[in-house]
Amino acid sequence: MPNSSDTVIRVPATSANLGPGYDCLGLAVDLWLTVRARLAPGDRFDYSGEGQLPDTPHNLTHQGFALACREAGREAPPVAFTVSNPIPLARGLGSSSAALVAGAVAADELLALGLGQDGVFQVCARAEGHPDNVAPAVYGGFAVAAQQDGRWHARACELPEGWRFLFAVPAVELPTVTARKAVPESFARADVISSSARTALWALAVAQGDGPLLDVATRDVLHQPYREPLLPGFAAAMEDARAAGAWGTFLSGAGPTLAAICAAETVAPVTAALEGYGTVLALDRAGGYEVSAPPAAP
Repeated sequence: MPNSSDTVIRVPATSANLGPGYDCLGLAVDLWLTVRARLAPGDRFDYSGEGQLPDTPHNLTHQGFALACREAGREAPPVAFTVSNPIPLARGLGSSSAALVAGAVAADELLALGLGQDGVFQVCARAEGHPDNVAPAVYGGFAVAAQQDGRWHARACELPEGWRFLFAVPAVELPTVTARKAVPESFARADVISSSARTALWALAVAQGDGPLLDVATRDVLHQPYREPLLPGFAAAMEDARAAGAWGTFLSGAGPTLAAICAAETVAPVTAALEGYGTVLALDRAGGYEVSAPPAAP
């Protein structure tokens, strides 16, 4: 039966690609989009937080809601969303995926569609065209995803407790479509081999809690070198962070945010090394999306 009461959905920010894992690796971090959803007489969108979005139903949260309804063979009813978003827009921290996932989850919860995590993942990965942000937004932790026979497949595991995640967020936006246009359609065999080997090392680093292995696992040749001209100061900041003690550094998603992973004792010097590139966010690991009832009125 449809749920006539309000539902609160929280979806984490995500970092994707992680260097060599182009369109297949991602991780969830402790910065949360919060959406309060309810069935309503008309569509409504009340937004607060990072950037500015028009208060109209033409947004990614409503799109995710409509796509989930279509997946279940239902017509999307009017829905009202109240959105609080601390995730920077167009910075490579998964704000678009979080919005899509929140909308799809809202439909699943309010209309009892029965999609569950996998159904939400399928809908949103298909809409994005790649699963690297959607998978950790849905499942949390460190996620690996691939497509086979028209279906997306993903698995996730917890990130090591001792790892610290730093994100240097520049003031400028970099739309994903712009960043994607900079990447070639084909690659040299040696670069493909390097990328696949380092992607495998990423998974081993997580499984074994081997932070120093990230020095090798996070280095990329497939997309970062082609995007560097769009990112003044990125290459220097990345190497400065490594020199300050970061185990690994990489472009977060399509950028322009620069991510670094380090041990607790090197957070201060790595933060200092990143501050010239952008505002540094120190974030913890996170699980996947959460659903709850709103708090009772006092």
